Amino acid sequence: MDFVQSMKRDGIATLTLGGGKVNAINGAVVDEMREQLKSLEHDGEVKSIILTGAGKFFSFGFDVPEFLSFDKAQFSQFLTGFTDLYTYLFTYPKPVVAALNGHTIAGGCMLALACDYRVMVTGKARISLNELSFGASVFAGITEMLRFTVGSANAAKVLYSGSMYSAEEAKGIGLIDEVIAEQDLMGAACKMASTLGSKYPPAFSGIKSLLRKTIAEDMMRREKESIREFVDIWYSEHTWANLKNIKIV
Repeated sequence: MDFVQSMKRDGIATLTLGGGKVNAINGAVVDEMREQLKSLEHDGEVKSIILTGAGKFFSFGFDVPEFLSFDKAQFSQFLTGFTDLYTYLFTYPKPVVAALNGHTIAGGCMLALACDYRVMVTGKARISLNELSFGASVFAGITEMLRFTVGSANAAKVLYSGSMYSAEEAKGIGLIDEVIAEQDLMGAACKMASTLGSKYPPAFSGIKSLLRKTIAEDMMRREKESIREFVDIWYSEHTWANLKNIKIV
């Protein structure tokens, strides 16, 4: 496992995104995270999950430079895997807490949205679905998870503006649940993961399913077409020119 590190302690499994300075998301990240989550789902000792990032970033989103070499079929295959991953995470039977340790942008924000609870560090870190700012779209699943999290009016504000929200601003619209100092992040995440993990598992997973299953079903019905539209826009002359200027260190 090169991109997603796993650690278990006191009934909590912590998955840490890594690989490069900004923890960019590519096919290997998606595959490793899905494999880790599948294994932890059936681990009776694990009651809850924390998802966080290594270093100063949670994730800056897709590994754009890598995808510039992909043709439409290859990129569509990656997007199918990525959207399947966040849908799985959205309906995951165990509690999942996102510990947002730094910038949480685009694809990184999408993964955070799929979690049950989001705690984010105060300071310079920003969270955003900024796709429109460089001429890209989002997916059906993202619009539904965003509406579920912040309501329709704020979802439109987030997507239309592409704004970079501080932790405090994000909490104000419901995009995150808790703002915390950097040194206290994992303590706060562990506290919430422990609280949610202490609930009777069949009852928790049942209630989570009642809240999210019909949304996920609608996401899956619409996702294939939204991926097709996303790819067409991604490879348009306007957006492609902007993508070439995105650098991942």
